[in-house]
Amino acid sequence: MNEKMESVLKAISARGPLEADTSVKGASAYRVQTELFGHAARVMKDQGLRLVAEWAADETLFGRGFAVFAAYAIDGSYLVIKAELPVDDPTFQSLTRHYGAAFRFERQIESLMGLTPAGHPDPRPWIKHEDWPRDAWPLRKSFDAAKPMERVSGEYQWVRAEGEGVFEVPVGPVHAGIIEPGHFRFQAVGENIINLETRFGYVHKGIEKRFEALSWPQAVRLAGRVSGDSTVAHATAFCMALEEASGCVIPERASYIRAIMMERERIANHLGDIGAICNDTALAFLHYQFSILREKVLRTNKAVFGHRLMMDSVCPGGVLKDIQVASIDLMLEEARSVSEEFERLIRIYENNPSMEDRLYNTGVLSPEIAKAIGAVGFVARSSGQALDVRKDTGYAPYAKHCPKVPLLSSGDVHARAWVRVEEVRESYRLMKEFIGSLPSGPIAAEWGPPQPGASGFSAVEGWRGEVVYWVSCGPDGNINRCMVRDASSVNWLAIEQAIHGNIVPDFPLCNKSFNQSYSGHDL
Repeated sequence: MNEKMESVLKAISARGPLEADTSVKGASAYRVQTELFGHAARVMKDQGLRLVAEWAADETLFGRGFAVFAAYAIDGSYLVIKAELPVDDPTFQSLTRHYGAAFRFERQIESLMGLTPAGHPDPRPWIKHEDWPRDAWPLRKSFDAAKPMERVSGEYQWVRAEGEGVFEVPVGPVHAGIIEPGHFRFQAVGENIINLETRFGYVHKGIEKRFEALSWPQAVRLAGRVSGDSTVAHATAFCMALEEASGCVIPERASYIRAIMMERERIANHLGDIGAICNDTALAFLHYQFSILREKVLRTNKAVFGHRLMMDSVCPGGVLKDIQVASIDLMLEEARSVSEEFERLIRIYENNPSMEDRLYNTGVLSPEIAKAIGAVGFVARSSGQALDVRKDTGYAPYAKHCPKVPLLSSGDVHARAWVRVEEVRESYRLMKEFIGSLPSGPIAAEWGPPQPGASGFSAVEGWRGEVVYWVSCGPDGNINRCMVRDASSVNWLAIEQAIHGNIVPDFPLCNKSFNQSYSGHDL
């Protein structure tokens, strides 16, 4: 235990008992009295810890009530604080006054679990549709997901801005093209945006509820479908949480193959995003060329792993598909040819004055705001936050092959694009290192379900940023609760802040520079 962790725990325990929770694996975990839940958050904030996730669980099958959890990050380690709540009064202290990221975590907890965050400034539902009955809480064990839900009359109350010359611009939820639905409501004076409020939930599929009806192997397949462009990251994070809970240690070769797939997922998505940002500045030529490079990566994925997105390649205990010698040669040749063409295109990108005019100083997310809302991934790294789970925690095999983390502080569209450029370069370097150091041996280990009551916590660095899972095993040996926190769950807050002072026509470009997942958010 490091010095900062000791200081944090001592400050919390000064106000009341702090009990180690040995049922949680993958993170340090402690139980506190309900009235100390908010106090613990204040201590964490004062000590500079980041709020990673906040969620709730129904533990009535164990003869208890409900529980609320908060996970914090500290010097490459994770700390989980739990408070138990009675069934007849499921109220806990809101953490929103300390952490901006808690703002939507807690609205979602209240909407789907029916627990009340006392002191929260916004009682409106989140994810839960306004036409649902108010007392319908899908994540409770008493909720029957097989029965049709009664529809009631409801209307979402949008934030309003009033004053001379202020008007609203509603965008969505249905958009042009094939992107997922999300509603963006602007208040503007002329073309200048003074406020943006986002609204999601249109692709709420009940994924966290669905986990509870699946076996552990079936749940891996669902995790890989939480957000299709991050299938490897989500499947890996789920399996790591399960492996922590069950005590399974995967073979070294399997960890290398998982890492190769993760870096390939990062490369493909960054190539697509860089091209899409070019397209939103009317530079269609570069959009097409980056799309061609992305297609080459996806075709190699298909040849090596049997699926363009490498879906269903990760399994509990390891991976399902080994890498053959011919596949290594194919990936190395792709790395050479794509990298060569990538650098040629980046020179064109850099030397285009119209790109510079559109990207620089547009959609600025300041380092202070990025830290306050808990931004992660390339969004955080383009706003001065040196966060990368691969480097911070050193999960296998990144302890042996530490990534170089690109860091910019301007926080504009250019920074978010350029961090992607540097990450493509770094991911190819890492991939070649992994291939050159690929150990021999099996690709999967035997595993069994966790013991009833056991839980596992994990975090991986997906291409958008930190992906977090927490799974707990029920009395019957199946899944009692699976919490999913995609990077988008916190990064969507960032675009509302970054758009202030920009003009309405720049919103598509700003939005694309973030490119967060609707599906990964609407759980």
